[in-house]
Amino acid sequence: MMKNLTRMATPLIAVVLMSGATLFAHAQANQAPTTESRSWNTPPAGTEQAQSAYRDGVEAAQLDMTAKRKIDAKASHLYVHPPVKGAARDEYRSNFTAGYEATVKHNSGV
Repeated sequence: MMKNLTRMATPLIAVVLMSGATLFAHAQANQAPTTESRSWNTPPAGTEQAQSAYRDGVEAAQLDMTAKRKIDAKASHLYVHPPVKGAARDEYRSNFTAGYEATVKHNSGV
């Protein structure tokens, strides 16, 4: 009788313990990000084009770090050849550089 109870209870306890850890991890993953973690990679208020340039800068910096390339916004292809024309190029480059530098600063722990 006791052997049967142990044989049934042990797997049930294991399942309960494993599902508890899964639910706990799931709850942590669903928490809203803090203001601090959002602020560095959230584009500043502005036009859609300015926000896109900022996001491009964030992505370019992450790619440069991953590929172990030179960390310099001005060396990036999108900085040299922005996907916009005329007067918008300077604004694009400015927002691109801001996103790039924010990513470098965040990843260096400064």
